[in-house]
Order: sequence, then C-alpha cells, then structure tokens
Amino acid sequence: MLRGRTVLLLLVLWAYLCSHGDGHRALRRTTGGRRGGAGVGLTLMGQDANGVPLRRSKRGWMWNQFFLLEEYTGMDHQYVGKLHSDGDRGDGSIRYVLTGDGAGSLFIIDENSGDIHATKRLDREEKAYYTLRAKAVNRITNTSLEGESEFIIKIHDINDNEPKFTKDPYFTEVPEMSPLGTVVMQVTATDADDPTYGNSARVVYSILQGQPYFSVEPNTGVIKTALPNMDRETKENYVVVIQAKDMAGQMGGLSGTTTVSITLSDVNDNPPRFPKSLYEFKAPESTEPGSTVAVLRATDADIGRNAEMNYRITSSDGPSMFDISTNRSTQDGVITLRKSLDFERKRSYTLRIQVENSNPDPRFLRYAATTDGATVKLIVEDVDEPPVFDRVGYVMEVKEDVAVGTIIGSVSATDPDSSRSPVRYSIDRRTDMDRVLNVHPGNGSVFMLRTLDREDIAWHNVSVIATEFNNPRLMSRVPVYVRVLDVNDNAPTFATYYETFVCENAKANQRIQTVSAADADEPIGGHRFFFSLAHEASVKANFTVRDNKDNTAGILTRRNSYSRLQRSNYLVPVVISDSDFPMQSSTNTLTVHVCTCDREGNMQLCNQEALVLTAGLSTGALMAIIFCVLILLMIVVLFAALRRQQRKKEPLIISKEDVRDNVVSYNDEGGGEEDTQAFDIGTLRNPEATEESKQRRDIKPETLHPPIRRTVILPPAHRDNADVRNFINQRLQENDQDPTAPPYDSLATYAYEGSGSVAESLSSLGSMTIEGDQDYNYLSEWGPRFKKLADLYGGEDSDSCRDS
Repeated sequence: MLRGRTVLLLLVLWAYLCSHGDGHRALRRTTGGRRGGAGVGLTLMGQDANGVPLRRSKRGWMWNQFFLLEEYTGMDHQYVGKLHSDGDRGDGSIRYVLTGDGAGSLFIIDENSGDIHATKRLDREEKAYYTLRAKAVNRITNTSLEGESEFIIKIHDINDNEPKFTKDPYFTEVPEMSPLGTVVMQVTATDADDPTYGNSARVVYSILQGQPYFSVEPNTGVIKTALPNMDRETKENYVVVIQAKDMAGQMGGLSGTTTVSITLSDVNDNPPRFPKSLYEFKAPESTEPGSTVAVLRATDADIGRNAEMNYRITSSDGPSMFDISTNRSTQDGVITLRKSLDFERKRSYTLRIQVENSNPDPRFLRYAATTDGATVKLIVEDVDEPPVFDRVGYVMEVKEDVAVGTIIGSVSATDPDSSRSPVRYSIDRRTDMDRVLNVHPGNGSVFMLRTLDREDIAWHNVSVIATEFNNPRLMSRVPVYVRVLDVNDNAPTFATYYETFVCENAKANQRIQTVSAADADEPIGGHRFFFSLAHEASVKANFTVRDNKDNTAGILTRRNSYSRLQRSNYLVPVVISDSDFPMQSSTNTLTVHVCTCDREGNMQLCNQEALVLTAGLSTGALMAIIFCVLILLMIVVLFAALRRQQRKKEPLIISKEDVRDNVVSYNDEGGGEEDTQAFDIGTLRNPEATEESKQRRDIKPETLHPPIRRTVILPPAHRDNADVRNFINQRLQENDQDPTAPPYDSLATYAYEGSGSVAESLSSLGSMTIEGDQDYNYLSEWGPRFKKLADLYGGEDSDSCRDS
C-alpha cells in the first residue's frame, strides 16, 4: 500500500515536471535498482545524429526539489534539494561537489549530506533558471565515484511586477464630428512576470477618466470614441486615464496607469458668418482708383485651412465701380475702387456682399448654410476739387511764318464742384522758357508771343495751368503740343561743297561732275529741284549745266580744249530752284581746275588744289597719305626719345661714400652782373682740377687793386668803445680765415648791438649835420665794382655836386 502511494506520487511529480520543464532535456523518473526502494535513480536521456535514444549509466541520485520560488523572504537559507548517491553508506567517505551557475555564492551544498540551499533572494526577472553540475567524489582519494551530472534549478514566478505602459503620457488627435466607435489609438502595457505561469502577466485595460467620451477595449488597449459628433468648437482637448491590471484584472492584481491627451482636430463643419447684416463706410471723392474704401470681416468657428473664405459682390448700383478680394493673412474682405468717385454725379453706392468657405466639406453641406451675406453702403464725401480740363491733352498746329499775337487754339476747364467757381488760365513758364506762347486768362485762348522757325524746333510742348478764382491753391495742368508747320522759306543749295578738274584735252559735252541739292524745308509732296547755269555766265560760258530731272545735275564741258597756262581755275555759277510756293532759289559756285591728262583722261599735272582734290578722291592716295602720317609719327617719337636721352646728366652723387656733394647750396649773393666766378659744380666734383691761377672769391683781389689802408678817425663819442672794436676785429679775423666764407663783397651780419651807431641817427633830417665829416675817398680803393659809388661820393666832384 505504501509502495503504491509512492509510485503515484512520483507519477504526479513527473507529470508536473513534464508540463513545466525548461525544454533543454527530457527527464524521466524511475524506481531505483536497490531492493527496498531506498533511492531514486535519474536517467539522462538524449538522441544521437540518427535519432537513436542515448542512455547513460544509471546513477543513484535523490532529488527532493527542482523548483525554487523567487523573492524568498525567510530568515534562513531557502532549501533547494538533496543530492544522494547509492554508493553513500553514511560513513563520511563521500564528498558532494556542486559547480555551475551561482555555485558557492547563490547555491551552497552540504558536502556530507548533499543538501542544497539558496543563500539570497532570487528574482526570476533577472534570471529564470540556473544550470548546475553535481558529482560525488571519494573524500580520501578525491576521485569521482560517478560521472558529473547536470541539472537545472528553475525559479518559480510570483506576481511581483506591475504592468507598465510603453509611453506616459500619450498624445493623439481625432477628427471632430467622428461617428461612435472611431478608433483613437492603442495603448500597450507590459508585465515583467512570467506569461507562461498563471495570470501574473495577463493584463486587462480599463478607463479611469474620460467617460463618457471615450472607451477602451479590455484586452487590446484600443481607445475609441464613446459619443458621436463631438464638436471641437464646444470642447477641444480631453484627458483620458487608462489603467492596466495584471492577474486578468482579478482582485489582488497589480496595476499601472497612463495619461492620454486627446485633441479634436478641426473639420470644416461651420460656415462663415457676418457679425452684422448692414455696413456703412465713407470715402472722399478724391480717392484714387485702386485704393481701399472698405474692409469687411466675417467670422468662422473653424480654424486653419477650414477658416479660409472668399468674398464676392453679388449686386451693386455702381456697375464695375468696385472690386472685392480676400486678405489671406486676416481673411478680411477688402473692397477697392476701380473708377473715380464723383460727389456731384452720385453720392452713395449700395453693394451686396456674399462670403463662403474656400474649402467646403461635402459631409456637412446638408447641416447648415455654407454662405452668408451682408449689405454695404458707401457714402461719397464732397471734396473741393481743382478744375478739370475737357481733354487730357491738346494738339495745335501753327505755320512758322504766323504773326505774333495769332490765336492758334484754346483750352477749356471747369470746376467740377457744385459751386462752379470761375477758372483762370496761365502758362507754366518752366515748360516755356523761351516765352513762345501765352494764354488768355479768361477764355483759355492760346496765342503766339513770337515767330517760330520749324527748322529750329518743330514741336513745342508747354503746360497750361487752370486755377479757381475762389481757391487759387487748387490747380490742374494739361499738356499742349504745338506743331510748327513748314513754309517754303529756305532756298535750296548744293548738298555739299563741290570741286572738280577738267583735262586740257577734254572734249565738248563731256561730264566732269554731278551735283545734288538740299533744302531745309519739307514740302508735303517732297522736293523737286531745278538746275541751270546763271544768266550772267551763260554769255561766254565755258561749261554748261544739264538738269537730270532727278534732283541732280551734270556739269558738262562746252569746248574741246582748255589751257592750264592761260587759266588754271574756273568758277561755274549754278542756279538751284525748288518747286514749292513761293519759289526759292540760290546761286552756288562750282570750282573747276584745269589739269594735264593723258589720253585715257588720267590726271598727270595739275595745280596744288586739284592734286589735293584728286588725292582725296583716290583710295590709293588716301592710303599713301595715311602711310606718310605714320612715318612722321615714328620720326617724332624717335626724336623725342633722343632728346630725352641727351637730357640725362651725370648724377651729382658719383659715389655713395662721397657725401660731400649731397648738399648743394645756391644761396650765395654773388657780385652782380660782373661776377663771372660763381660756384662751379664741376670743380666740386673734381677739386684736383681746380686752376691754381683762379682766385678765391672769398678773398679781396689785392693784385688788381692793392689796398690802401686808411685810418678811420672815429668821433670822440665813440673812441672809447674798445669792446666794439675788439668784437669787430675778432669777427673780421674769423671771417678771413674761414675757407667756406662767402665772396669778399658779400654782406656779413654780426649780431652785436653796441652802445650806439657811429653814424648816429640814420634819419635824413639829421644827416646834414654830419655830411661834411664823411670821407668817401676810400671807395676808389675797392676796385671797379665800386667805381660808380666812388664817382658819386668821392673826390671834389662829389662835393661840388652836393654843394650844388
């Protein structure tokens, strides 16, 4: 009976292990081979490559526990199981050894009894199972009694982890007016517990906040709308709290929550509306076309693209007077003026404006009107306006020979205001600086101030100003274009200056030149010129004129030969007349040179004028002249280069080390016109080449005029001035011994102010008192340079001159 219960218990344990095994190995429990069934044998099963089951030798292990609960909270070590070998006789000769995951730290074994314990709390979420190896060895020889066997300790899960959502919070949108059951989003929560063991990881969702607007499916976490047609304009944002609970939502399960922020996105379910049905605006009549006269603003409960709207004018009592457009940044309706307003013609306008959605949603067209309308009344305000001309511009024509004071046209302007103020006219002189025209201030008649010349100016553009008598500041102006009509007042002339030659051996009726005419006038039918020989030249004419009937004429010879020796030049007077009325004519002269020609008519010898003329007409001669000009230019360039080369002089400083010549002084006073011994720059460059016979300019030439020493008798008042005498003698000695002293006849200045001048007063009033005491005879001893002074002041002649 006991043995049967044991077998039944083992079968139940085997079934449990098969349903909760780790899948790595198939374990089969069998009864031990020993009589009495004291032990349990463990057989490890496997397969070879051919699928044949493998068997290992049976070992006598006793397994008390293969599973271990996580999060053990006891004070003692948690008992795992017991290892026992059939060869263990209880005498302590066998020692049990445990190796593998956590052996010695997490799991310890009693080497004598084989009991295994866990030393720490284990967390299945960190490690779900541990693989260990056990063997029994002889304690003395340390040899294995049986081969090493591997077994697995699996951690049993407990519900120690609450569900956690993947996000917190969630943000999402759902269109407003969505139907019931519209999916908003799905939330997901995960549980770290073992999903294969019990309900610890089975999560159920529920909504804690957000009813009655939203709901959540318990098993999937899908959030849906719980009310139909939620309106964003009523409420836009919702906060929904979702709970996830494990243990399939049963009592005692763990739970986690998250927040879902749901925003209702806008749809175009609202039409635009005018706040008022009637608007009134005012605009002055001076408003320029294109200006804004009114701004309307309709409102739309929608936002963004759904709030965009269009305005249009459905009716107006002023056709084509106004336009309306939408300001896309503000969604305002802007009414602009297309034509000018006139208070005197119409004082108010009435418009009917309609507004509608730019992007209507067909789903909501049936719920409400999609457009709205309003009436706009525009009142025109009166403004004192300047006079208005009846035309935007005037064109007048006048002949160039018209008399001064002739009326050529008139302008007209009126006051558009109801007061009809009189208008005064005037010419804007800034546009008529030559004072060609004038206008009558009362009736606007335009008349001439001076005669005109079409050939000078064909058009005159002036501005006429109109001002009100009552308000001169209000003015307007209009352009007046005056066209000057042509009259035949210019005689035709040669189109250019003509000069030709005739050969001495010319034949009669031979053409030597073709001439044409030009006229400053412009007749309507075009020019028609007539050519003829002047009457005074037709008596003894040497040449004739033939009219070609195409505004040109040919100059022909009249006799067979001409003699260059008898007459070298002929002047042919040609009369040119036009065909306009009154007919104008002029006499023009053609110069003909007589030249010697060969038989073919080529010129060989002629006067200078004819040669120039021929050269001017010949291309080869023109090229020869150009070639000669180029040669002359080259000669001029070469000549300038040679002159520039000749102008190059030897530099003053020959050597960089010789710095004596760096400073050249030209401040010498010299001896006047007769001084021919100025500083010689060549001598400065080469001092050795200085002529020994050349006298120094700073030494008085004693050889020519030996000095005669004269004793100067000083006045008694100055005989005792020894300091002055010493000073002068000292300066004279220094100046005489100075090799760089200026010329001997130069002025030397001594900065010494004595007790008084020897000459005392220099005034002409006092000079007569000491005139006779002065002795100027020594001037004759100073050489020829002072001969003039000696003659004037020295000797008896000088005295006689002074006496006279």
